[in-house]
Amino acid sequence: MQAMLALGGCAVGPNFEAPDAPAVTGYTAGRLSGATSADGPGGTAQKFIDGADVPAVWWQVFRSRQIAAFVREAIDNHPDLAAAQAALRQAREVAAADTSALLPSITESDSVTRNQVSPAQSGQTGPASLYTLYNTSVPISFTPDIFGGKARGIEADLAYADYQRFQLEATYLSLTANVVTTAISDASYAAQIRVTEEQIEGQRQLVALLEQQFALGAVSNSDVLTQKAQLAQTIATLPPLQKSRAQNRNQLMAYLGRLPGQDKGEGVPLANLRLPRDLPVTVPSLLVRQRPDIRAAESQVHQASANVGVATANMLPNVTLSASGGSSALALSSLYGPQTTAWSVAASVTGPIFDAGNLFHTKESKVAAMEQLAAKYRSTVITAFQNVADALRAIQSDAALLKAQVEAEKTAAESLKMSQAQFKAGSTTFISVINAEQTLLTARLNRVKAQASRYADTVALYQALGGGWWNRVDESPAAEVRPAGVAAIFVPAGALPQAAPPAN
Repeated sequence: MQAMLALGGCAVGPNFEAPDAPAVTGYTAGRLSGATSADGPGGTAQKFIDGADVPAVWWQVFRSRQIAAFVREAIDNHPDLAAAQAALRQAREVAAADTSALLPSITESDSVTRNQVSPAQSGQTGPASLYTLYNTSVPISFTPDIFGGKARGIEADLAYADYQRFQLEATYLSLTANVVTTAISDASYAAQIRVTEEQIEGQRQLVALLEQQFALGAVSNSDVLTQKAQLAQTIATLPPLQKSRAQNRNQLMAYLGRLPGQDKGEGVPLANLRLPRDLPVTVPSLLVRQRPDIRAAESQVHQASANVGVATANMLPNVTLSASGGSSALALSSLYGPQTTAWSVAASVTGPIFDAGNLFHTKESKVAAMEQLAAKYRSTVITAFQNVADALRAIQSDAALLKAQVEAEKTAAESLKMSQAQFKAGSTTFISVINAEQTLLTARLNRVKAQASRYADTVALYQALGGGWWNRVDESPAAEVRPAGVAAIFVPAGALPQAAPPAN
């Protein structure tokens, strides 16, 4: 491809260079400390490994076959990925089509006409004459890319193809991260529902016990009514959790490419998930090469830069060379004889003289578009570094939070046990038992949420670091340029746009 673009000579306009990475050595202000650990599921100690690479199939770090199956199903079935593959192919096909502008255009025209001529047309008399005229011609036209306008146009096409390529990677990353996060949310809702149902069952048993004691005169009716009210409040918290889980399941089915009615009920118990002990922290200078949104934004700047070159070339003269060779004869057998040959050669130069500033302002609009996209590129970089910093801080905070929630649950359970013993001994009111029950329920639910947060924020880190697309191949045959058949014989293989290799 580069050899074909070189035919364009000296290309006017700016030569694009990838922006430098931010001159920073870390993502956060101050050093990152190792993440703490907590007891029970989700309490695994984690540590950050500076400079470690992101694995290609990062979702396998949770060691869940069900999550791996979910991700594979989403990759195989979700229409957004198919759309992104087709968009990439479309962009590459446009670039392949525009590459033909660098080569001469050759056509062939053959015709046979039957004519009758009256002598009266030439002022004579006599019968009309009939004859057959055979014609063949091969016109050739070529416009040399003297100022590189065509080369810049193809450069813009290839930059747009790169943009679509990184849009594919961004779609892939977003889909896989959403699948894993949604599966974790489903596990969290299921655990919260189970905790609530266990609490409801325990409160029902307590109501039955209090009713028996009331019948024996051991407790007052107000104690029974208070416990029933508490039971009703706890039961009321269950439908919102069930609704949230059902909606979350519908979202998971959508990510898998299924309809809500095709939910088979597969799920991942929260307790079965495993946290990775070692977490990669990409070198900051590499993040701009590994985040697909940054690479997509860079490709847009590249495309805009090439468009400036196209607009600049349009302000300069164009030279067109043309030639035609052919033959005309009254008999097919003599069509290619030396006496019937005809040919022509021509050259023309066209260029703007006065257009009231149209071409100049068009070029300036392209410059402004390039400046706009360059600013958006810098904004994308800032957001990407913020995403990584947020994920790193969240992982540290989540570990401390889970440790605190585990301790709070233990304390709440001991408090409830003590309140129940004191109530039986007559040293406290039943209200203290009710309050202890509610405190324990809240603590158990918060502990489940804290567990899920550690998994979800670990996913967020892998997503913020780019998801490891450079270590795998996400493009399918649907994204490849189709062979041109007979036409490809006349176009050198290097003239067709090729996918650039992944850059780290």
